[in-house]
This record gives sequence, C-alpha cells and structure tokens, in this order.
Amino acid sequence: MSMTSNWFLWALLSAVFAALTAIFAKIGLEGVDSDLATLIRTVVILAVLAAFVYFTGKWSNPFELSSGTLIFLVLSGLATGASWVCYFRALKIGDASKVAPVDKFSLLLVAVFAFVFLGERPSIREWTGILMIGAGVLILALKR
Repeated sequence: MSMTSNWFLWALLSAVFAALTAIFAKIGLEGVDSDLATLIRTVVILAVLAAFVYFTGKWSNPFELSSGTLIFLVLSGLATGASWVCYFRALKIGDASKVAPVDKFSLLLVAVFAFVFLGERPSIREWTGILMIGAGVLILALKR
C-alpha cells in the first residue's frame, strides 16, 4: 500500500508526534505563560505548514472553496485553538503522563460525535476498545 493511502501509518505517526508534543511542551513551559507558549507553537506550525504547502505545490486560493467548506475549516481551526490553549494550561500545572491520556478522551468523544453527526457505525470490537480508553481516562481522573 502506498504511503499516501495508508491511513493507519499516518495515524500512528500522528500519535508519535502527539506524544513528543506533550513531552517537548512540558519541558518548554518552564518559566513561560502557557498562552504565550501556545502562540509560539502556533507561529511555528504556521511557518512549517506554509513552507510545506508552498514547496509541494499544493497552494490554491482558499477563497475559491465553497462557503460550507470554509465555515467548517474555520470552526475546526477555532476548536483546535481552544484545544491547544486548554492543553497547554493543563500541561503547565499537571503531569504530562496524566494530562495527555485525559486529552485522549477526545477519542471517545470523536466516536460518539461521528456516530451522531456523521452516521458512522463502529463495530462492537471498536466500541469495546473506545470504551476501554474512556474507562482508562476515568481511572486516571479519580483521586486516590
């Protein structure tokens, strides 16, 4: 299977980079406000992605996209920004080994939202795994 069509490989790489994000961010948050750290991270991401899109020849005029596409991409961007602000604030005051797994509670929420809004129907095996992750988050969140 080609590298561009192997969703599992890309998802696995995403998990690796997300894990590194937590570790690098936790170290980088020493002595800096979490909101400023989020801004710096965002500027770096913007520069890297702009270069990537430009050098791979993938640039096109975003204003030529449909209004529905633009609205949902903007909403996605707003949700991402809110997620990053909350994540960095949590990392600033909490342990990375606790914050990151709770952040992954999003996996359960994605499955529920995809079921409700997108009509996706995970199998029993998939729901079992998703619910196990949710249970793990609850175990981490419970105080001793």
